[in-house]
Amino acid sequence: MTTPPTSDRTPADPQPAAAKRVVVAAPRGYCAGVDRAVQTVEKALDTYGAPIYVRKQIVHNKHVVETLSQRGAIFVDELDEVPDDSLVIFSAHGVSPAVKAEAESRGLRTIDATCPLVTKVHHEAKRFAQQGVQILLIGHSGHEEVAGTSGEAPEHITLVEHPADVDELDVADPDKVAWLSQTTLSVDETMETVDRLREKFPHLIDPPSDDICYATQNRQSAVKQIAAHSDLVIVVGSANSSNSVRLVEVALEAGATAAHRIDRAEEIDPDWLVGVSTVGVTSGASVPEGLVQGVLAYLQEQGFPPAVQERLVEENLTFALPHELRTARRPARG
Repeated sequence: MTTPPTSDRTPADPQPAAAKRVVVAAPRGYCAGVDRAVQTVEKALDTYGAPIYVRKQIVHNKHVVETLSQRGAIFVDELDEVPDDSLVIFSAHGVSPAVKAEAESRGLRTIDATCPLVTKVHHEAKRFAQQGVQILLIGHSGHEEVAGTSGEAPEHITLVEHPADVDELDVADPDKVAWLSQTTLSVDETMETVDRLREKFPHLIDPPSDDICYATQNRQSAVKQIAAHSDLVIVVGSANSSNSVRLVEVALEAGATAAHRIDRAEEIDPDWLVGVSTVGVTSGASVPEGLVQGVLAYLQEQGFPPAVQERLVEENLTFALPHELRTARRPARG
């Protein structure tokens, strides 16, 4: 477990601890897909030794990437940065068929750590495309997951970033249109876009199941629960983590007086705590629990009592490691 950070800063607010409260949301932190992806890199390092190459960040969290880098993982943006005969892992966000083809053409050994829920969206995109259906992909331009999904059927997919974009859409056949979504988006924002799409395309086809992943839904619902009675909500997560950024927005929409995203406890501004009675704490789906515990320890240093957990639902889903690692043995040395 991460050692709680220490601070020589004086408490930000003279209120007695009895008048204060810290509520930590549950579920929070690692989802099954992130846990699988991080374990994939760790197991690959244990099995094959360093260096192991990873295309893009394995998950969107600075601490995780730094920790794995220290163990010998090398993170690259594109495959042309990977030496021949190397092992490369694809991140949890998924890759397009073109990336897989490039790796195969170069003879690179690969392990795919794509979250199975993202893979499900890829399958849906291919199925709709084979049926001649135009796909409206709700997501953010430049996000790895969007790039991977779009690559499955680029001629059939149109990106829709915001509800307002719907008015400008033009499709070949309004009766053969379906929607898919980046899994880490805000549930509320996505459904607002879907509602707008359905107004314009009454025969809009839904995916077999909602594409917003269970972890995104649960974390947003849990932060709504604590935000309703929090003066301040602290979200632990990195700036490039879509689901962490959305948690801040959801907290504010749900009634929190203020909400801030941080990577770790050292980034908390003591001024945020002045006059605050109740602090809510949560974390994005790619955040190790040790970073949350560091925040809770810091709040205690600032005169707040130990946190009380509010659990919305239990999460029991797990994903098996990629088959290459389930059967792999450490190579003999000598």
